[in-house]
Amino acid sequence: MDLSLTDEQRSIVELTRTFVERELYPYEEEVERTSTVRPELAEQIQAKAIATGLHAANMPEEVGGAGLDTVTWVLYEKELGRASYALHSCVGRPSNILLGGTEAQRERYLYPSIRGERRDCLAMTEPDAGSDLRGMRTRAVRDGDGWRIKGTKHFISHAHESDFVILFAVTEPATDDGRKAISAFLVDLDTPGLTVHDGYRNVSHRGYTNAILDFDDCRVPGDALLGEEHQGLDLAGTWLGSTRLQVAANCLGRAERALDLSVRHAADRVQFGKQIGKFQGISFKLADMAMELRAAELLTLEAAWKHDQGLAEDADMAMAKLKATEVLAMVADEAIQIHGGMGLMDELPLERIWRDARIERIWDGTSEIQRHIISRALLRPLGG
Repeated sequence: MDLSLTDEQRSIVELTRTFVERELYPYEEEVERTSTVRPELAEQIQAKAIATGLHAANMPEEVGGAGLDTVTWVLYEKELGRASYALHSCVGRPSNILLGGTEAQRERYLYPSIRGERRDCLAMTEPDAGSDLRGMRTRAVRDGDGWRIKGTKHFISHAHESDFVILFAVTEPATDDGRKAISAFLVDLDTPGLTVHDGYRNVSHRGYTNAILDFDDCRVPGDALLGEEHQGLDLAGTWLGSTRLQVAANCLGRAERALDLSVRHAADRVQFGKQIGKFQGISFKLADMAMELRAAELLTLEAAWKHDQGLAEDADMAMAKLKATEVLAMVADEAIQIHGGMGLMDELPLERIWRDARIERIWDGTSEIQRHIISRALLRPLGG
């Protein structure tokens, strides 16, 4: 694996970082203070992202996206990750699950999303089904030439700002071995019987909203089925792999920002007659932060490279996500320690980065789930 960046990759990194610094950083304080992204600000960010070619960069060229290879996409996500999650989420990245739709579904959902005209949200998690997707209770039952859906989803990211939901529901009850058949559906959020409620107040990622979706005999047509019936978990697996890489890359960006601030502070801050960076207690922290960040970056880039070669396995994505999220937590905590009392003041982004880091070890697969995936891959060849 060649770790040197191509001219194109360097150009994308520079373009994305410039966009983040000019279009996102100036609004971070506002979002933290109000816990919201003004609709006109979200539209402004999206419009500028479209104009600069950063919108839908995760999509293949043949459907109108930028067609980035996975390594380049990870570098792009790392730069976006330096900014507030609520703000960089205004840069559209349609779900790759939509690529599995029919041409009619692409015309209605995928292509408008790539053009910035529509936005998707994804609904898997339920009050009784978080990490255990087979504990899902939301049901979709055939009704003539369509389906009737009943159930509740929660923790649904940015549903209030979306136009349609990629919904996962049980389409066949559990068999004797306890396994349920789960299918995916495309449901417009204005469909009768579907109600979007306000979700929970976030401690982290202020401005990045979540919602509760109630499906009360919500009827959808037969062509709302996405992919093959009962094959929803296969589609979810494809999405989770790329999402875990995205989470890892975003965490790397925030950790790098925290490290940059810490190095600058250690060089500028003078105590007892010298720069605090010259004290071993501080310099060793910086060394450990840099080393762990490098390790997480290498794991993430390796997983991305393997994906481009068709060699990636679930354990590769799990390692990248696990390491990057835990490194972010460590780097954010040490950055605050290095800054002392000022590290916890909202004049600096460090207390936000520190708060935001906590959710990363939970969503899109908890750290425990990632360790399970990794250990299962180790034991499988031995019959474990």
